[in-house]
Amino acid sequence: MKLKSILVTASFTALPLFAQQQKQVYLDASKPIEERVEDALKRMTLEEKVAMTHAQSKFSSPGVPRLGIPENWMTDGPHGIRAEVLWDEWYGASWTNDSCIAFPALTALAATWNTDMAALYGKSIGEEARYRNKNVLLGPGVNIYRTPLNGRNFEYMGEDPFLASKMVVPYIREVQKNGVAACVKHYALNNQEIYRGHINVEVDDRALYEIYLPAFKAAVEEGHAWAIMGSYNQYKNEHCCHNQYLLNDILKGEWGFDGVVISDWGGVHDTKQAIFNGLDMEFGSWTNGMTWGKSNAYDYYYLADPYLELLKSGEVTDKELNDKVRRILRLVFRTNMAKDRPYGSFGTEEHALAGRTIAQEGIVLLQNRGNLLPVDPAKTKRILVVGENAVKRMTIGGGSSSLKAKYEISPLAGIEARVGSAANVMYMPGYASPAVAEQDKKGAKAEEKVIDFDKLRADAVNAAKEADVVFFVGGLNKNDGQDCEGNDRSSLGLPYGQDKLISELVKANPNTVVVLVTGNAVAMPWVKDVPSIVETWYSGTEAGNALASVLFGDVNPSGKLPFTFPVRLEDNGAHALGEHPGDSINVKYNEGVFVGYRWADKQKKSKPLFAFGHGLSYTTFAYGKVTADKKVMTADESITFSVTVKNTGSREGQEVVQLYISDKKSSLPRPVKELKGFSKVKLAAGEEKVVTFSITKDALSFFDDAKHQWVAEPGRFEALVGASSADIKSSVAFDLK
Repeated sequence: MKLKSILVTASFTALPLFAQQQKQVYLDASKPIEERVEDALKRMTLEEKVAMTHAQSKFSSPGVPRLGIPENWMTDGPHGIRAEVLWDEWYGASWTNDSCIAFPALTALAATWNTDMAALYGKSIGEEARYRNKNVLLGPGVNIYRTPLNGRNFEYMGEDPFLASKMVVPYIREVQKNGVAACVKHYALNNQEIYRGHINVEVDDRALYEIYLPAFKAAVEEGHAWAIMGSYNQYKNEHCCHNQYLLNDILKGEWGFDGVVISDWGGVHDTKQAIFNGLDMEFGSWTNGMTWGKSNAYDYYYLADPYLELLKSGEVTDKELNDKVRRILRLVFRTNMAKDRPYGSFGTEEHALAGRTIAQEGIVLLQNRGNLLPVDPAKTKRILVVGENAVKRMTIGGGSSSLKAKYEISPLAGIEARVGSAANVMYMPGYASPAVAEQDKKGAKAEEKVIDFDKLRADAVNAAKEADVVFFVGGLNKNDGQDCEGNDRSSLGLPYGQDKLISELVKANPNTVVVLVTGNAVAMPWVKDVPSIVETWYSGTEAGNALASVLFGDVNPSGKLPFTFPVRLEDNGAHALGEHPGDSINVKYNEGVFVGYRWADKQKKSKPLFAFGHGLSYTTFAYGKVTADKKVMTADESITFSVTVKNTGSREGQEVVQLYISDKKSSLPRPVKELKGFSKVKLAAGEEKVVTFSITKDALSFFDDAKHQWVAEPGRFEALVGASSADIKSSVAFDLK
């Protein structure tokens, strides 16, 4: 083998000078990418082209070694860089240097309502992916939060398309500065996990364009994402990984996407549809049982030998193949063959602190009656921490986002570290759940245990009677049927008897703080009894330190909810109209555009438990009256709204000022109001600032499915400014002429 290698090298160096120069055009990073793409494409054989369109291992696809074009290496996931796995297995490869920083889940990022945090997130995770020499990061996820039962909501950015659009763009841009492609997922309409592999979504074009596509469109047109991942489900009875309408007509047609469409793992079902309906790279397909298990199983993928046979027989031409390969080459030249590609960094203190900062800004203070929070440890001698989530590892489990974290600070550890010797901290589990096996360990099994809920609860309640303050840390976890890929929750309530435990704790000790670790809304039958409630999300490596900094007042909470917390499941549009999870074949989105707060605003007999955009602070803010710079705007103008916000409390804080637009008269039913602007403003005690928002007619438009275009109808509109969708401070009317 060595002799053969030497001979090949010798024959290359023996080429005439002009031939060497010709051969290196596509290798010259100073040349325009399109020129390099065409130069490389014409040098490739048919077999080399086909090979690039499908996987060669669990997370890689071939390059062209003969031409010096490297392989493509993908990595999960959206919250941290997955541990290395074996070539043909999902199990960990047992490396000793692949322990990552776990960043907060994307619900936590969305809850910051801060695009600077999105940029910091993208920069940090992009550097980690680059250091591990991955050139495609399988994330971020921007599927819309349609139902609080979706097991994968924790990976996404909430219920509002405007918020998700604004948060995803800086994330993508910063990831890609590292020479790593952001692969935005799951395109599209992947809003439930149950039946996800085949469920056909029936949704009208208005809802599709107004609710479910805007974040993907922003990712493409503003973020300039280099990759998009198709989803498992079907739309118009075609799987979304090879869907003519979504991929060819909209993504590549209307939006002009020039990147790569990558299948979700196992999301490909047909060779010809994969050829013609917009897919570029196939990963993870389960071929038929006869071929599964062979050493070269990847050659049996739909875009592998079956594709090559169709090409060689003349049944299909290379037109579609060349388009796929152009896109893959473009990906390669943008990433692992890019000029001056940085080296990245991995598992650093800088990244851990970035994750802590994001987590701190995303923590939401839901309720704080009597100002129980923040707690002063100097005046609190006996602290009781109750709840399994105070000690449970949340970086493992949950599906493809499961991580091998370098470390994870639990809420209990964060509390103990913060108070030090100032207070005595005691822990009681209170409840328990089945253990989760670590997914990177071959043959790992969850530890089975017998749980005596009555004793756990009784011990915790008795201990609560002697404490100065009780921190109950509960919520959901990454177990199957909770916040976990592959399945949905069965109900809105808390699992494992937590509701009864909370009710008894607060009876035993009124100074009880409920801390929720979730990626979804939950029911709170005890909400009127508990003085303080904190939503801390899945906050990653520095979770405990971030939480403790808020509980004890080192950080003033400033997070806002990126989705609505309903009182009952029936207060959610998808469930009120009876279409989740569908009949296992089809699911109808009968609520149309009325998702989240858009649905809640329509209800006259019920109000949300906690509204979209809600979040309290340890200080207070006063809003002036919103004003407009004109009373009438034309279609080619913008209009600017201004409002004064003052910190009327005694300490520095941040407020998220939200702008909603209401169309007072429309030819089609429209939501009462829609988010069209937000600004996170930091104010010292007593300080005031003027916050401004400028909008164009795009913010006034709706999608007319009959005309298949966006329409802004002349007439009266109203701009509403507030602290949440349910806390509007003032409004001003204006006309579109």
